[in-house]
Amino acid sequence: MSWSQNYAPLGNGLLSAMVAALPVVTLLGLLAFWHVRAHLAALAGLIVAAAVAVFVYHMPAGLVLAAGGYGAAFGLFPIGWIILNAIFIYHISVETGQFAALQRQVAGLSSDRRIQALLVAFSFGAFIEGAAGFGTPVAISGAIMIGLGFRPLEAAKLALIGNTAPVAFGSLGTPLITLAKIADLDLHLLSMMVGRQLTFFAIIVPFWLTAAQSGWRGMKAVWPACLVTGLTFGLAQLAMSNLHGPWLVNIVSAIASMAALIVLMRFWKPAQEAAVGAPVVEVPKEAVDTQPAWKAWLPWVFLSILVFLWGLPAMKASLNTLFAPAFEVPLLHKAVVKVPPVVVKNVAEEAVFTFNAISATGTALLLAGILSGLALGLSPLRLFAIYARTFMRVRISLLTIGLMLALGFVTRYSGSDTTIGLAMAGTGWLFPFFSPIIGWLGVALTGSDTASNVLFGNLQKVSAQQLGLSPILMAASNSTGGVMGKMIDAQSIVVASVATGGHPESPDAGAVLRSVFWHSLALAILVGVMVMLQAYVFTWMVPK
Repeated sequence: MSWSQNYAPLGNGLLSAMVAALPVVTLLGLLAFWHVRAHLAALAGLIVAAAVAVFVYHMPAGLVLAAGGYGAAFGLFPIGWIILNAIFIYHISVETGQFAALQRQVAGLSSDRRIQALLVAFSFGAFIEGAAGFGTPVAISGAIMIGLGFRPLEAAKLALIGNTAPVAFGSLGTPLITLAKIADLDLHLLSMMVGRQLTFFAIIVPFWLTAAQSGWRGMKAVWPACLVTGLTFGLAQLAMSNLHGPWLVNIVSAIASMAALIVLMRFWKPAQEAAVGAPVVEVPKEAVDTQPAWKAWLPWVFLSILVFLWGLPAMKASLNTLFAPAFEVPLLHKAVVKVPPVVVKNVAEEAVFTFNAISATGTALLLAGILSGLALGLSPLRLFAIYARTFMRVRISLLTIGLMLALGFVTRYSGSDTTIGLAMAGTGWLFPFFSPIIGWLGVALTGSDTASNVLFGNLQKVSAQQLGLSPILMAASNSTGGVMGKMIDAQSIVVASVATGGHPESPDAGAVLRSVFWHSLALAILVGVMVMLQAYVFTWMVPK
């Protein structure tokens, strides 16, 4: 038995969209204004989403349960799996004293907290985003900054703002590779278009990050560092996305920006340095001063090598041949039918839970942690103890992420997400402005630029064709706008809260959300303005 989605269950698109937004309003309202704990807010949002799906969209209760279970499983694996192993690597680095060595190297570049934020939250975070994605850069960047003496809430906010421009090319280009497949568009053209959009934001985000950290005057004092970091990253991003493709954009751009900032620091210093407080991560008695400096980077070297190797087509095919079980989700697989205008003709949506390439990122993190731990002298028993401690620390967060993704999958399969997207798509000549807002909404709901592209990629293409606009531009805008939603999606908020937790001033998820929401919305609006200009004024920027 199949069930067809209905995108206007109340007979009116606007009224239906308002009802469809209730789960998201419930979740964000409880987090931001009523200070409800994240897992309870997620549970409340899930209950509202299920009620809307059953009583408004008339989705069979069995399909609602199946969609929620599918989302919870996806939240735990691969997303929770990736986050668990990312925190594991961090704990290994701390246990061996190499994290303290890494902190000293970063602090040795500059004692100015604005420069440290540029290096860690923006450049190094982009490097981790390019390799792993799925919240990993927020966890690692936030932990490093706290170790450098940043306040927990400040570290969480800066890690989230810094993790914007790289997201569309994250995890070796997975969001755009998925978008090209979903919308049946040329991958290289999409990569070119996104590069021509995000280059502008790659340049301004370092300025924005520093202004959010220390105000306008504080930003003006370090504008050369902001310019060098952003311009180097942006130009490398533009070149790689247009000449090579989406796979290595973040890794190359991050390395280039880190190198440029390090070189600048040898010839220029801020007139007045803004120092951070004392580090809050304790240095083990077995000091690492006498050990080579490169050992501090060993976990990230192992991670980069493994993720890069596993991202190669030949290696990926070999691994999938050896171990790539896939399971059709009971009741849900091909039971929900998408209908026009989301698709050209009715199509039954697949629901297959798989352990292939994306899951390999979490496994690469685990192996990188084990290999680096052994190389740094930890015994297998001690590694197991660290892993057990890591799991206990993040267990509630894993539950929260599972509930968040369950909510997202219920709204996705019920069609309520699409109802909101169609309301924006019906804006006529203003659609280029709202196109990235749809992507922003998709990431805020699903926690992933990849998932947002799956949800709205084809809708963007169909709407563009109906309005006589470029499908490449509109589909790319979904991903570009989505990166600005990354800092407010529930998954990232929870990860930032976990990564900066365990300290007297550690923020809850609601405090983190309030600190970044207006930054996210303002940047999304800027993306909308830029896409409007590309659609009607600077049309030469759209690749043919």
